[in-house]
Amino acid sequence: MSLLRKMQDRFGIFGELLAFLWAQKLWWIIPMVLVLVLFAFLLIFAGHTGLAPFVYTLF
Repeated sequence: MSLLRKMQDRFGIFGELLAFLWAQKLWWIIPMVLVLVLFAFLLIFAGHTGLAPFVYTLF
């Protein structure tokens, strides 16, 4: 089984996006996508936990 197929199966939609970027030789975009996803998770979880006052100081 190829690496791209394993990635798609394991990570779902996110894996499909990464596999698409890799197959289209757009691998240089992957770090930007990862940073955006991590930033989104930070904003989502910061609103629901006690981290909100600390995250607000970053912006």
